[in-house]
Amino acid sequence: MLLRTTDPFRDFDRLTQQIFGTTNRPAVMPMDAWREGDRFVIEFDLPGVNKESIDLDVERNVLTVRAERVARNGDWEALASERPRGMFSRQLVLGDNLDLDRIEAGYSDGVLRLVVPVAEKAKPRKIQVTAGASDSERTAIEA
Repeated sequence: MLLRTTDPFRDFDRLTQQIFGTTNRPAVMPMDAWREGDRFVIEFDLPGVNKESIDLDVERNVLTVRAERVARNGDWEALASERPRGMFSRQLVLGDNLDLDRIEAGYSDGVLRLVVPVAEKAKPRKIQVTAGASDSERTAIEA
């Protein structure tokens, strides 16, 4: 038997935490990002999300990630409901030094992993210095 007391202020507080999040559990999808050599890796935690509901879009340099965790349907009574449900969305502004045409995405064990390579134009490169006459010497010879 479950003994439950009703506290409308606590229920309202719980609702606002689910909608707006807290410092311990944000309402948006948690993310980690890091650089590994010539690529950036971004991981989003999406436990309980079906792979087919994940939508990735890139427009200019803005990456948008959308996912949905559907609510259960049927004849049942909720005893605790702390995991947010519905549509989640997050946008990241990516720098011009990334190759947005070659983003790789994988989803495993509730984690969406994106690998974004650094653009060739942004990679460090060597510039060869050639030996030869300077411009002032050329002008003197031509005169």
